[in-house]
Formats: sequence, C-alpha cells, structure tokens
Amino acid sequence: MTSTVRLWSVACLVMLTSGELLQNGGFESLDHWICWGAGMQCEVTTYKHGGSHAFKASGRTASWMGPSQNIQFVPGHSYRVSAWMKVFADHPDQSVDIMVDITFTDGSHQYEALVTHYNVKASDGYVHLFGVYTAPTKPIQNTRLYFQSAPVPIDFLVDDASVTEETGGHVTIADLNHVIDQQRKSDIHVHVSTASVITEGDVKIRVLQKKKSFPFGTAVNAGRYNANLAGGKYRDFIHKHYNWAVPEGSLKWPFVEPQRGQQNYQPALDMIHRLRSHGIKVRGHNLVWSLPHFVQNWVKALSGNELRTVVKHHIQQTMSKTRGLLEHWDVNNENLHGTWFQDRLHDPDYDLELFRIAHQADPNVKLFLNDFNVVASGASTNDYLEQAQQVKKAGVGLSAIGVQCHFGDEVEPDISAIKRRLDTLAGAGLPIWVTELDVMSADENRRADFYEHALRALYGHPAVEGILMWGFWDQSHWRGEKAALVKGDNLQMTAAGHRVLDLYENQWMTDETHTLPHSGNQVSVRGFHGDYEVHVIYQGTELSSLRQTFTLGKGPHSVSVHVQK
Repeated sequence: MTSTVRLWSVACLVMLTSGELLQNGGFESLDHWICWGAGMQCEVTTYKHGGSHAFKASGRTASWMGPSQNIQFVPGHSYRVSAWMKVFADHPDQSVDIMVDITFTDGSHQYEALVTHYNVKASDGYVHLFGVYTAPTKPIQNTRLYFQSAPVPIDFLVDDASVTEETGGHVTIADLNHVIDQQRKSDIHVHVSTASVITEGDVKIRVLQKKKSFPFGTAVNAGRYNANLAGGKYRDFIHKHYNWAVPEGSLKWPFVEPQRGQQNYQPALDMIHRLRSHGIKVRGHNLVWSLPHFVQNWVKALSGNELRTVVKHHIQQTMSKTRGLLEHWDVNNENLHGTWFQDRLHDPDYDLELFRIAHQADPNVKLFLNDFNVVASGASTNDYLEQAQQVKKAGVGLSAIGVQCHFGDEVEPDISAIKRRLDTLAGAGLPIWVTELDVMSADENRRADFYEHALRALYGHPAVEGILMWGFWDQSHWRGEKAALVKGDNLQMTAAGHRVLDLYENQWMTDETHTLPHSGNQVSVRGFHGDYEVHVIYQGTELSSLRQTFTLGKGPHSVSVHVQK
C-alpha cells in the first residue's frame, strides 16, 4: 500500500532536543518531509530497507529533486550522516547523494554533498551512504538536507536516514605534535670519551640534520621548468625546498598523445632527468584518466578490442620510457568519480585489468589509486575505502592510495575531520600519500593558517608516508594567488610561504647543540628522520676530523667520538 503527496511549501525549521536531528528518518509516512521539486511524485512504499516503509521519489526531471527536510547545523560542529538508497535504473557514472543547502546569515548559500556513493546500479539493491560532515564555521541561518541521484534524474528509494551530532574525537595541535614526535623522530645518542686533559665543559656536540627523509614535494609544470622561467627562480625554489616532485600534466595521456600517433614524451623526460640530478624523486601522474572530459576524442571513438589494445600499448610504452625514473604511478586517475573506460568496454572490472597491465610492465614501480573528496571533504571517504579494499584483494599490484586534498575556497581545514577520514582510509592497510594538497584564501595570513593546519594534521597521521603540494607559485598554480606560497615574477614569499617553509625547514628539522655534561659522557637528542652530521666543538672551534655522518630512520642510533688535543 502506498500514499502519495505533492508539496512545494517550506516546512518549519525542526530542532530536536535529542541527538537525532531528523524527524521520521525511517519514512514510515511522509510526515516532516518536503517533496522538493515541481512535478515529482513522492510516496511511501513497502519496498523498504528497514521498518515497514521507505520513501520513493519518481517522475524526477532534475538531479536535485528528492525528499528534503530542514534541520539546524551549528557552525564548526561535526555530524554523523547515514541513509540507505536504491536506484531503479542504470546510467554511466550514476551516483546517489545526501546533500545540504546551507543558508548563511548574510544570505549566501553553500550546496555540498555530505556523502556520495558512486557508480551505483539497480542490481546493487540498497546501498549504504554514511560519513561524518563538519559544518562551515560561518554563521548559519538554516540547513536544508535533501537526497538526490545524479547526473540523470532516475527514480530512487531512500530509507533509514539519520543525522546526529558527532561528539568526542576532538584533535588538538598537542595531539598531532605527540604523533609527530613518536612517528617522525627517533633517539640519537652521542657517546663521548675524552682525554684526561680535556675538560668536559669545554666540549660541545652539535647534531645537525642535513636532509629530511620524509617526502615533501610539489607538482611541477614542465613547460615553465624546462624554459627556466623567472630567471631560474622557479627551478631554484623547487630544488631548494622540495625532495619529491610530480609532473603536473606532461605525463597525462592527452598531453602525451593528443592526436593518435602524435606522441611527445620529451618535455616530461627532460624535466624528470633534471629533477633527479638534483636529488629529487619523482612520481608519475597519470596513466589513464576515467573522467569523460579528460579522454581524448580520438580515444572516445574506439571501442571493444581496439580500445583495449590501444590502452595496453599506451601503458606499456609510457612505463617503458619512464622505467627507472619514477617511484610511483597513478594508474587510473579519479576512477571513483569516473568510469569511462569500464563503461565503454561494458567491463566493470577493467580497472583491475589496468593495474595488471601496469604491474606487468614495471613490477618495481609502486602503483596508486588517486582521488578527491576523500580527506579535504568526507563525501567519498567510505566509497574510497571500499574501492581500495577491492583492488587490494584482487592482487593486481596496488601499493598505496593517493588522497588529493584540494580544500575549498576559504574553507579552513578541520584537523579533527582530517584525522577521522585518514583513520577510515587507513583501514585498507595500505600507505597513504597526500598527492595534490592546496588550500585557498585571499588573505595570505589566513592562507598560512590553513596550510599549517592541513600540514600538521597530515604529517601528524601515522598512515601518511608523503605529502605533495599541487604547486606553489601563483603564475603556475591552477587556483592562482589564493593558493600560492610565492607570487610575482620574482617569486616573492607570502605569509603562507614563510609558514610552510618554517615547518619544513625549521620546526620539522633538527639542529641542536649541547655542552658535554660534567656528570656523564653522553648527549642525547630526539631528531627527525633523515641524514645527519655530528660536529664536535672544543673551546669554540670545530674539530672537523671528528665529524661523523649517518642516516636516522626508525629506531635509535648511536655515535661514538673520542676527543683529545
């Protein structure tokens, strides 16, 4: 039995004293729900997930049409969101979403996906959407929650919806610093013996870190790098401040082969060779890209075995040309959000075949998933975990997962939310690399705060094994000055640049000098992992013949020196 209603009025704002913000989240009737969208039919049906009924939305003519309810979010608070949804038809790249339309007190709006489940099919039955969302810190007037399917407005069901405030799990900078101390540092013990004529108080030991082990990198534009723009300042900044790099676009298939048979790998190869000559390791981005608008027209014209053959040849040729030059490869970029190759070939497991081809072409390079809205936003975090688990289980060579971390315009990174999302993804049992970090703010001091919060949260998570920014110069950044560390022809340092480099090169590097104690012959330092020198200074002069070098990794390291005149 079903009941039908059509409503276009605005419901009264609902505030509950209990932890649950939604009323009638079980959809046992249509009470408290708005049938949002003219001409859409809303009804309760016994084809439910739980309880006795579910909500059915049909006759939809726009993706945003669906059941809606007004709730109230508190700025900066976090909420656990959950619902079960089912679609009645299949369409390439189809997703279902729990959305919000937030109205701020200044009258502006923000539309955002709280949770998204991608590539959903009718045969999946009910799929679970769940995650944690942190509301903007800007003053909020009203929040309207609604359900949708996109990009095609097909009919769907929704049931067992819930929104509750998330309590506990608050992370502080002190918490992050504790993790950083435990995960990124080890003990250094310098044992000093002295001749009888040496006074211990005249001896100083300097423990100086020369190079960091942890990967801090950036995307590099091959055209600007190879052309040596800004009088060499662009190159120099990269060589001085980063130990990893990734070609921004020069290894992507549309750049390498825009027309069939017209291939050009040289810009990327020239850049990679020069970067490596400066001791910078390089990761590859990317072999294929499954979002339709990033697939060349000539590739879109292919199908069946011809498409499979062309893709396989491209991967094999690309990995052959870069063999021994790259540490990583992003295999099928943003495959969570786009499945063009799988759809074109009518093969949902073709993503696994791409990994097999890449792994066979070069078993020594580490293969990655790489996607967005999984850490900077939590809309796709649980979907990404599921995808990583599936690819890992298939045994096709997956080594790690890449998280892009493009934070929204004027959105302050929430360190507690970042930790929760990284904790979730760490459940895959794979290393996590931050592959494309950037934040945005017109105020460079606010931007500095954003970068510091994001970097501390990312560096302060034990599953994260590397962090690469998606550029640093306003003249070579896809988001312009609002995301930049340096600006202008002379690469003038911004407040954000000063803050980031202070973290990289001061706070997260070790340089300590200690006077040899009278009561003992050991100096102990807790240092960041990397390459070190130990200097012995006697009466203000370094005894260069006693200088020692070593590499500090996980676990303590001991050095012994003997001081005599």
